[in-house]
Amino acid sequence: MKGDPMHPIAKIALPFLGFAIAPMGFSTGNTALAQERDRSKIPDQYKWNLTEIYSTDDAWQKAQEELKAQIPSIEQFRGTLSQSPQQLFKCLDLLSTLNKTFSRLYSYASMSSDQDTRVSKYQAMKQEMSQLGSTFSAAASFIEPEILKMNKATIDDFVKKEKGLEIYRHYLDDILRRQAHTGTEGEEKIIADASLMADAPDNIYGIFSNADFPYPEVTLSDGKTVKLDAAGFALYRAVPNRDDRKKVFDAFFGALERYRATFGSSLSAEVKKDMFYMKARKYNSCLESALDANNIPVQVYYSLVDGVNKNLPTFHRYLELRKRILGVDTLHYYDLYAPLVKGVDLKYSVDEAEKNILAALAPLGKDYVNVIQEAFKDRWIDMYPNDGKRSGAYSNGSVYDVHPYMLINYNGEYNDVSTVAHELGHTMQSYLSNKTQPYPTADYPIFVAEVASTFNEALLIDYMLKNIKDDKVRLSLLGNYLEGIKGTLFRQTQFAEFELRIHEMAEKGQALTGDALDKLYDEIVKKYYGSDQGICIVDDAVKAEWAYIPHFYYNFYVYQYATSFTASTALSEKVMAGDKAETKRYLEFLSAGGSDYPINLLKKAGVDMTTTQPFDLTMQKMNRIMDEMEKILDKMGK
Repeated sequence: MKGDPMHPIAKIALPFLGFAIAPMGFSTGNTALAQERDRSKIPDQYKWNLTEIYSTDDAWQKAQEELKAQIPSIEQFRGTLSQSPQQLFKCLDLLSTLNKTFSRLYSYASMSSDQDTRVSKYQAMKQEMSQLGSTFSAAASFIEPEILKMNKATIDDFVKKEKGLEIYRHYLDDILRRQAHTGTEGEEKIIADASLMADAPDNIYGIFSNADFPYPEVTLSDGKTVKLDAAGFALYRAVPNRDDRKKVFDAFFGALERYRATFGSSLSAEVKKDMFYMKARKYNSCLESALDANNIPVQVYYSLVDGVNKNLPTFHRYLELRKRILGVDTLHYYDLYAPLVKGVDLKYSVDEAEKNILAALAPLGKDYVNVIQEAFKDRWIDMYPNDGKRSGAYSNGSVYDVHPYMLINYNGEYNDVSTVAHELGHTMQSYLSNKTQPYPTADYPIFVAEVASTFNEALLIDYMLKNIKDDKVRLSLLGNYLEGIKGTLFRQTQFAEFELRIHEMAEKGQALTGDALDKLYDEIVKKYYGSDQGICIVDDAVKAEWAYIPHFYYNFYVYQYATSFTASTALSEKVMAGDKAETKRYLEFLSAGGSDYPINLLKKAGVDMTTTQPFDLTMQKMNRIMDEMEKILDKMGK
């Protein structure tokens, strides 16, 4: 649920949606199932098993009714929290218990809907949970204002006298930290009630883009006609034939452009929602409002955007290298996902993906690998695309007493193997945090969420490089790692800059129409890719790409892909070097959940995100990889 991000009831985070970062394809098995779009024909072993959450939809409905009946019981604590440590503990314990049930109910409804977004029954269940979430938030809206009437000395005394409050220590301290941004009881109720409307932009965008949008079809040079939905676009934008790639890009982005007014209205509504919470919480900007939820200094965001802009020459070096490998006179945006090396077009079956991932993650220990084997075997993963299925990929660890679930749209490319490894990183962080932490501190902050996922990608590419000596294949794998840096660091920061700018525009009273968003996106993407300098030509159709990115509905989420990537680069280098002490610290980090602020969690793991060191190390590694690739190219006489 994405209501007010500061409210304790917003414990249920949106599922983590990892981009399919590495677009180069490498595989060897039969991937026919990836093309089977009828869900009923996909074997159960490749579909997640939601009956572990609720055995039937009727069981879900019964549990929802029970939660509805229990929510009013919060009222008994109104006006009593300062009476005794025991009374405060009883209230927070009830809140936590109800919240855990709510998370379980919401996850079941949401994931059921994601299997086929066209099914109205599950759309309705999600809507019911959003409404119930608003009711829940409103019922609990008195809690934080009452806690704020107690000073820190009183809170410390309460925790000392009631040991059960210890697991709520971080939560209580955080309430006091945000005192200036917490309203009166009446104001908090209004903010909670507003969550009834808060999900609307994202829900409308999700239904329109996944279920109702008229995705185009194109006929490729081999005579095959393909549908360019999100999964189809991700697959066919990487075809070897350049004319086909241009056709795919023009058709896909052209379709988005024709509906820019609708997409623009939806995104504008999302930004206005963020502005409402900014003003209600008395912040100076939407960025400050979003980042303060996890106590992240806004300078971390600005430093990332500034750092990437200053290092665009390094990114342009990568683009020039891609142009050299492809052997084209002019590099275009539609060339960015093309296979780098001809003759290296392997396919990975799911079984082969599993085998390579397990081997790659072996440095993290037997226990870690055993859980991943369980995820594959026991249907934690919904693997293949099907008609109506939610696009992209995510891991949802919100069902505390069961296990995490993963949504994948597997097409058999190396890209997809890397995406599975990525989402397994989220899954393992959720699994370890849920196993180690009590429920109130199990949910880890968004800022650290992408560390575990990109860490796994780094281990995967390292394993592949160690086991492949052929120059052409190594060149492709090294290029694939650069694709990861491009997709996770530069591309996500490009998105982050766009997200920052649209919020700044709205805060100044400027309109966010589809045409205005086109213009801004075109300006930013051309700067990043050096279009005006002829480094990579950004064709006119690309200006509509913003309408394809669901993460713009996640309230300043995307920058964390980039910051997490730099953090995971620093951490993974130590683990891959065989440092057992650093590996132990990393696993402790994965198990820490939300027991501390994210900057502190990462410092304990061994990386300081308030410095430029993680970013600088990433740039150094990127240049080392490009040096090696250039040596291989020189050796090949290319």
